[in-house]
Amino acid sequence: MNLVSDTVGWLLDPTNWGGNQGILTRLLEHAAFSGISLGIALAIAIPAGIWIGHTGRFIGFAANLANLGRALPSLAVIGLVLPITAAIDPQLGFKVYPTLVAMVVLAIPPILVNTQAGVAGVDRDLVEAARAMGMTDRQIVRRAELPLAIAPILAGLRSAAVQVVATATLGAFFGGGGLGRFLVEGIAQQDDGMTFGGVVLVALLSLSVEAAFVVLQRLIRSPGLARMDVRSAATSTA
Repeated sequence: MNLVSDTVGWLLDPTNWGGNQGILTRLLEHAAFSGISLGIALAIAIPAGIWIGHTGRFIGFAANLANLGRALPSLAVIGLVLPITAAIDPQLGFKVYPTLVAMVVLAIPPILVNTQAGVAGVDRDLVEAARAMGMTDRQIVRRAELPLAIAPILAGLRSAAVQVVATATLGAFFGGGGLGRFLVEGIAQQDDGMTFGGVVLVALLSLSVEAAFVVLQRLIRSPGLARMDVRSAATSTA
């Protein structure tokens, strides 16, 4: 019970929430770091997944690349990247960039695979009908394939986001910020309240991200609306 009471006491202590090293500051650092990593992964994986799914090219290569990304442990990626980034920038190259690269590598596979599968899984008859009505490939992707593939794309993004939030704690072991600092400092100071308080905060943030995506997935437009969009687009191009 001492561990539980220490953790609750640390979390409820107002002095732990303010200041440059308080919970709110670390939470914002963690969220910002995770958001940047996810944004970079999105910028790479979404266009690639759309192109592969739409054209049907390099599907096997993309699947193998995604499996490789899943198989690589984040610490191994950090270890591989750290000597290079540290040589380029002794400060951020040690504290920030290696963990950032590791999180991007972690986030790309689920987004890429789900985007490709979602676009490729759109009814081909619908796609051919849209093409026969005079829609360009770009119009087909924007007005037919993407609306119908949004559910699997969001599922991939949801998986990537939760993994990134959890993995961002590793950055603290290399001097970075975020909620992982409470784990590192708690262990160093033998402060169980701080250590497990940090664990609870990371878990709560991960669950909050998961819940947000669950709500978002329920609010997305239905496939029927995408079909209506295709018909309306075809009418406008006729």
